[in-house]
Amino acid sequence: MSKDKAKKTEAEADSADGADGEAPAKKKPPLMILIAGGVGALVILGGGGTAAMLMMGGHKPADEAHAKKEKPKKKEEAKKDGKDAGKSPVSEGPDGVVFYTMPDLVANIQTADGKPTFLKLKLAFELPDKDTADAIEPNAPRLNDMFQTFLRELRPEDLNGSQGAYQLRAELQRRVNLVIAPAKVNAVLIQEMLIQ
Repeated sequence: MSKDKAKKTEAEADSADGADGEAPAKKKPPLMILIAGGVGALVILGGGGTAAMLMMGGHKPADEAHAKKEKPKKKEEAKKDGKDAGKSPVSEGPDGVVFYTMPDLVANIQTADGKPTFLKLKLAFELPDKDTADAIEPNAPRLNDMFQTFLRELRPEDLNGSQGAYQLRAELQRRVNLVIAPAKVNAVLIQEMLIQ
């Protein structure tokens, strides 16, 4: 009986500990900690799965795969659908002149202190006729290269005042006429010039 009495007193002691507010020897983790851990695991696994899907390119619908197999578009159609949508670089002007708008030019120019300074130019060419515009189109990469090379040698002081803008126009016109010869550009118009 002494063993039964010992077990009884032990059980009573355990129940008394629980009744007094003291924690029993083995305590289960609270339900909230388990739920938070489960949610955290789902977020990590879901994020990893999403990242893997994005990096691998994901599933491509049949329409996209079919679209890639279509014939290449003609130059005119590509302009309408692409970045030139609705805006042609060539426009009619007064008295039969034609204006050709170049894409924006951005060049890193030299400064005495070595601080990075950028020049952004938006140019338009005044042309005598549409045939001259047709001569500029295929030579646009050459013009861009020639302009970039020239602009990188400029300093901000070279562009000060109306004299600087006049000299810039003259130099650019000379370079355009060299590239598209025998065709000629009447004038180079600076639509926007920003030095930053």
